[in-house]
Amino acid sequence: MGCGDVGVRVLRALSQGGAAPRLRVLALTSSPERMAELRQLGAQPLRGNLDDAATLRRLAGLATQVLHLAPPPQAGTEDARTRALVRALRLRTPPRALVYASTSGVYGDCAGAWVSETRAPAPATARAVRRVHAERSVRQLGRAGVRASVLRVPGIYAPDRENGTPEARLRRGTPVLRREDDVFTNHIHADDLARACLAALWRGAPQRIYNLSDESQLPMGDYFDLAADLYGLPRPPRIARSEMAEQLGAMQMSFMSESRRLDTTRMVCELGLRLAYPTVEQGLRAASA
Repeated sequence: MGCGDVGVRVLRALSQGGAAPRLRVLALTSSPERMAELRQLGAQPLRGNLDDAATLRRLAGLATQVLHLAPPPQAGTEDARTRALVRALRLRTPPRALVYASTSGVYGDCAGAWVSETRAPAPATARAVRRVHAERSVRQLGRAGVRASVLRVPGIYAPDRENGTPEARLRRGTPVLRREDDVFTNHIHADDLARACLAALWRGAPQRIYNLSDESQLPMGDYFDLAADLYGLPRPPRIARSEMAEQLGAMQMSFMSESRRLDTTRMVCELGLRLAYPTVEQGLRAASA
């Protein structure tokens, strides 16, 4: 698995659950500076770079279960990183299971509708198109006999994560959409995401997609109002979508152009996941405490 923020949380969850001593955990990293930290977390670091396919050959035949958390490249319509990883894993005996953390952005704009995993992807941004390509690469490996699962992940938050709470944005006074233009947004605490990754590694079904989200069901403006009240900050001003487009960049506007509510029945019933932070209010309150 990769060793970014969520990967570190997975290692901590393994350690806290008492599973680490019984498992040999390998963590792929391209950064020599991360080696000592990974060892302290109970993992054996492996040097490798998903942008350099030749460095991935050593992964072939090593792992029985693989957790893939790396994002796609920043440009293009394909995810060469995931494709390179899948090719490396097929060089020898493939793993028994692979879990890939994708994004709920692959659904595109759903006009606030409830969205289950059976809904066809309709990516509206280049980064979501790359995620769909990555999902296809993972599912191709699944057709080769690997128990491949895809997690569609919404907005991740946590107080110790870079830009992991809305506090900085609130302090800048960045506006939000007025109610008639607002969109539904979905969230999951980073620690709950780590637990979901572990659940999928052991309980994810073959070729199965899982929506991940808490139970909040908040329009984006209400989310920022809630956070402002918790932090004791002024609520952000609300403006029309036409005005917002003049103030924010294309990427920020893309998040305000897609509205959906994720159906998480599979997450609960099949993965058996019970969230530590069922609502974003609980997660933010715990952070502020």
